[in-house]
Amino acid sequence: MFRVPCPRPQLLFSGASQCLVSRGSYSIRNPQNPFLRISDEVQEAVQSKKPVVALESTIYTHGFPHPQNTALASHLESVVRLNGGIPATIGILDGVARVGLDAKELAELTASAGKPDTKKISRRDIGYVCGLGLAGRNINGGTTIAGTMVLAHLAGINVFATGGLGGVHRGGESSMDISADLTELGRTPMAVISSGCKSFLDIPRTLEYLETQGVGVGTFADGREGKVDFPAFWTRDSGVPSPTVIRDEHEAAAIIFAQSSLGLSSGLHFANPISSEHSIAKTKMDGIIAEAVLDAEKSGSSGSDNTPFILSKIRELTGGQTIDANRALIESNVSRGTKVACELAKLENNFRGATYRNCPSAFVGSVPVAPKTIEAPPVSERGTLLEDPDLSMPSADVIIAGSLASDLSCDYYPSEGRRTQVMPEPHTSNPATISQGLGGVGRNIATAVHYAGVSVQLCSLVGDDQAGSTVASALAATGLSTTGVHVNPSARTAKYVAVNDAHKDLVLAMADMSIMDECKSEADFLWKSNLDTTKAKWVVLDANWHPSTLRRWIMHARAANARIAFEPVSVGKSRRIFSSYPDPSFDLGVLPNHAVSLASPNSLELASMHEAAQGAGFFEREDWWEVVDAMGLSSSGSRDKLASMTSRTLVDRGVPQQCIQLLPFIPTILTKLGEQGVLMTQMLKPGDERLRSATHSRYILSRADQAHPTLGGVYMRLLPPSEKVPAEEIISVNGAGDTFLGVVIAGLARDKPQALIDLIQIAQQGSRMTLKSEEAVSPEIKRLRALL
Repeated sequence: MFRVPCPRPQLLFSGASQCLVSRGSYSIRNPQNPFLRISDEVQEAVQSKKPVVALESTIYTHGFPHPQNTALASHLESVVRLNGGIPATIGILDGVARVGLDAKELAELTASAGKPDTKKISRRDIGYVCGLGLAGRNINGGTTIAGTMVLAHLAGINVFATGGLGGVHRGGESSMDISADLTELGRTPMAVISSGCKSFLDIPRTLEYLETQGVGVGTFADGREGKVDFPAFWTRDSGVPSPTVIRDEHEAAAIIFAQSSLGLSSGLHFANPISSEHSIAKTKMDGIIAEAVLDAEKSGSSGSDNTPFILSKIRELTGGQTIDANRALIESNVSRGTKVACELAKLENNFRGATYRNCPSAFVGSVPVAPKTIEAPPVSERGTLLEDPDLSMPSADVIIAGSLASDLSCDYYPSEGRRTQVMPEPHTSNPATISQGLGGVGRNIATAVHYAGVSVQLCSLVGDDQAGSTVASALAATGLSTTGVHVNPSARTAKYVAVNDAHKDLVLAMADMSIMDECKSEADFLWKSNLDTTKAKWVVLDANWHPSTLRRWIMHARAANARIAFEPVSVGKSRRIFSSYPDPSFDLGVLPNHAVSLASPNSLELASMHEAAQGAGFFEREDWWEVVDAMGLSSSGSRDKLASMTSRTLVDRGVPQQCIQLLPFIPTILTKLGEQGVLMTQMLKPGDERLRSATHSRYILSRADQAHPTLGGVYMRLLPPSEKVPAEEIISVNGAGDTFLGVVIAGLARDKPQALIDLIQIAQQGSRMTLKSEEAVSPEIKRLRALL
């Protein structure tokens, strides 16, 4: 990471909250400073040398309108995570500089776009707006490249990805109109990845000025051989040769590492040319820019008003073509910047402990030698662990066996004139806000358990491909262990695409989960050691697994004395738990020898499970009839009683009846009913206090004979949500059900679990948090730990 020579420590802030920090260290952070707040995730990532990428916020406050800016901000953070990094969006909120805005803060900042009090913050403005905040005038602002560099450096971040660099304006030799970005690069050790300068700037003088400031400049070859041009933002070629050419991200990271190890205090700029697909021809742009610059001169536009005027004119003259180009290049820059940060993190960790890391003088008389490359072990037919198998297996109260996927969420965004249209048009392209993230049912449930404060291990598969390495890195970045994640070299990493309507309700989903069907034989079961070592209390299975793999998970989990929960995933896959089993040694079992203790279907999945069980003859088994007879259900008036305990609509749909018939195999069924809440149907053991409680008596559907050794009765209760989320506050429905089950299991896995009814109501709070979150599982769930 970047370092400067090691002078004596300096006080960044004095007074009651005095904090001593050294400018010789990359981690120049001051958590007690009232003017600078760095998120816990960013602090932890910097301390543990994970790849962190700084993102500016002026593009949101002064570039894109609301709500497109909110969608873009979420998307760019997703790009960082999908490429294995930790995003650190930087801005000023309520007069406080913030590094690593969370979803709520980002939404608040982007909503302030276009307001007169929302400022554009460069280096000169940081003290001003923070000081006014101390005086009671809370100001919001988006940080420019210069402002972002300053705050990112204070947080210990060394890679920053943005759109385009400022430069020397045409006529700058007379007007002295030079962007603060250039001087900041000359004095702040930061690697900035952008698409070069905008074409209307004086590119030759910009490069000359950067040279004077001691800034190293290079352009990514992007597949080209020989010399290349320094890019001109919307155009790959500017006609001005790049000072140096960078072949790939590893070379860029090596340059950053060398510069920081030498203690040089100036920055680096790596230009990433816009893709050929989105590049606008140089001859076309030259003519458009000449006209825009001329119009700016005629209008008298100058200073800080000059660039916005010219950009607006260029957008008009290109018919909006530059808007698409802007989106494409910023995403490309963020992706490339994250890859550079990941390569840099590898170098930092490989050279960890070398004497020259601490002070440049340690280089005298010695030359750093790259550590020997450790060859990856050959991939076997059984797959390979992502983590060192020699490391001790971490203990876990919960194992989640399920999918780990790359998620793409497409939210329909009606165009002008169709704002009232809810559903996207079939058979054509639709406008949408599209975001990427880490997903998979198993991963979502594991994340919810993790956020709820219970130790958890995810067991899953990824392919030996780019998506696999990306999702594995992103998983590790969230704090979840990858010890249980294996690589299948012959399969594709799972991917999921959701298409939602204007209300964020799911219209259509496409899933490539074929990797979960790949391990079908007993020899392919890779996770026995995980079950034996972790001593997990609960194992949660999602139905993405092949039926034979589900069977083996159940057999091994029972042998490890773990209780099993089943997440049906979808209507089609929910049937897998009741698939015909040719293996006579396996039996799904009925109470008290049941294999699965809990399931959490929605009403459609419940109906599918019921249909599968019926079709496979499960309701004709003698042991099933014995349990049903023992329930003590009355045939007379049962429909009316079910309707009084649930609702007439649910009874007409057969929901409570299906639950009852499945109870002998799964004694606790939590049916998710959306706005209606959750229907809890449960077998009670003899002596359960609810059988004697006046409070619970109205929820007792039936009572078994008191002499029955294992069955006390049947409990059924509809638990409506305590609070409904308004449609306008719902960001995504994806992950809400996974969150629910994760929080429930986290509660059940505690040493002294609360009553299931209480856990359901807490889990419903978690689902509401996820509905309002940009993430597949809301980090706000951490607030529920005290309730559990």
